[in-house]
Amino acid sequence: MQPAEKKSKRITSWHLIGAQLAMFRKAARMTQVELADRCSVGEDTIASIEQGRRTLQLDLAILLDELLDTKGALRVAVEKVPMKERFPAFVQDFVEYEQNALTLFWYENQVVPGLLQTEEYARFVFSCQYPPLEEDELEEWVADRLDRQKLLSRKPRPMLHFLLEESILRSEIGDPAVLRNQIRHLRQCMELPFLGLQIMPMKLPKHAALDGPMVLLETPDHDHLVYVEGQLTSYLHQDPDDVSVLQQKCGMLRSQALSVEASARLLDELLGET
Repeated sequence: MQPAEKKSKRITSWHLIGAQLAMFRKAARMTQVELADRCSVGEDTIASIEQGRRTLQLDLAILLDELLDTKGALRVAVEKVPMKERFPAFVQDFVEYEQNALTLFWYENQVVPGLLQTEEYARFVFSCQYPPLEEDELEEWVADRLDRQKLLSRKPRPMLHFLLEESILRSEIGDPAVLRNQIRHLRQCMELPFLGLQIMPMKLPKHAALDGPMVLLETPDHDHLVYVEGQLTSYLHQDPDDVSVLQQKCGMLRSQALSVEASARLLDELLGET
């Protein structure tokens, strides 16, 4: 899974709801800070909703209707959002949520997670796109992916954990030298005190996530979200019941994978440094 680097500029229902909220707030002569305090949420939450970058949850919409005396307008607007637009505002700006995450867990079964890719490996991954990308577009995608990796030097530090399949590291697709350099980079990343990495062995008899990769993250507001991506589709689960199921799956994966120490030894073996 490789979350898209580009953000859609399509106007969604969430942009319109956000504009409504901003209008109602200003009519009530309240600042974003004042409204956030009344709702017991962060100022950035109100700002993100007004900009259409964050979905307005029904319970918050009801509270805002009461505080702003909008006669249920926001509740109705949220209830009328088409099902296909329930999550796109999050998904389109997934990279922003990734960059601000307090904690992040990423399970990958096909390629090295984007946050840990070398420039050469990222370029190879994007060169496999079909239909093919134009050369200038490919280079732009690579630059954007590398820019996302600033998360690794962000302060305060995020807590990051990655779990990837051993088959990714033994693949014969692409240039062996590129893969070797990528493995060396993974080993170096394991030295970061806030980053954990585990490898799922190929000979494991049971596997808790045969249905695909996922990214679990915790936002600065302590919301827990799970992002999954497939062919031409992306979803961000925020319902607590759905998130709980995927968190349980994540826990089982970590128990089935090699320990961090054993994973480091495997990388050393692949590099011939044992």
